[in-house]
Amino acid sequence: MTVRETIRRESANLTASERKISNAVLADYPFGALQTIQELAERTGVSAPSITRFVTKIGFAGYQEFQRQLIAELRESRRSPLELKATEKLGSRRAFLADYARRASERIHEMSASVPQEQFDRILGLIADPARAVFVLGGRVSDSIARFLSVHLKQIRPKVYHLPPNPEHWPDQLLAIRRQDVLVLFDFRRYQPDLQTLADIVARECRPSIVLITDKWMSPIARHSDHVIALPIEIETAWDTLVCALTLVEALIVKVSESNWSTTKKRLEAWDRLRLVPPGQPSEEKQ
Repeated sequence: MTVRETIRRESANLTASERKISNAVLADYPFGALQTIQELAERTGVSAPSITRFVTKIGFAGYQEFQRQLIAELRESRRSPLELKATEKLGSRRAFLADYARRASERIHEMSASVPQEQFDRILGLIADPARAVFVLGGRVSDSIARFLSVHLKQIRPKVYHLPPNPEHWPDQLLAIRRQDVLVLFDFRRYQPDLQTLADIVARECRPSIVLITDKWMSPIARHSDHVIALPIEIETAWDTLVCALTLVEALIVKVSESNWSTTKKRLEAWDRLRLVPPGQPSEEKQ
């Protein structure tokens, strides 16, 4: 369990002073607590002994152990496939596919237990709302998941835009974002600085609802996001898995299409007519 998860688990038991500390830590996680205890006390207006009591209350022996855990999480969030290779557990070579499928299934079950239905429904409501435009983008690898989402959403509803990978082309799209719109970002460990810059600009200038799909170490984009879903990605190989991200996206696609099936049906029918019969060519019915 990460420090963030531990703090949130104990949130109902915190005093007013402890909530000030937790808010400061989570607002700039994990960097908000990687300063001296005196600096954190000055920033929060809470005494150093109160901070010591806070970290003890959430399960740490002291402030140094608390910081060591945060530093360890920061290192984990930056691990590359080369580093993960040293700790991988491939299992039986003869049954690798079956073993890998089992691990992937376990990650999906872990996701289903950790993502509340209420959170899924809130995000679904935003993406399914026809009054809102939906803008989507992912990282170097995760953009494949973002594109999968955008391609399906475009068939289901209008006003869906996949941002181009070149940041030089972003202003054209950003000028169209309104406050009631939705920006969905995918960012997993070894987080991309350009996505962080995008989230910062959009949060400051456009102020739509920002939905972040990330991992348990949390992309820095979380500080700008209204909704954050942290997915399991570790699968004991040199490569993290995106199976949970794909499962989540497929579930969203199904439910968005069902939110107003009669409208979805008409759009799909029109989409197929235009796709299969180019303008100027007679349809089969007229031949």
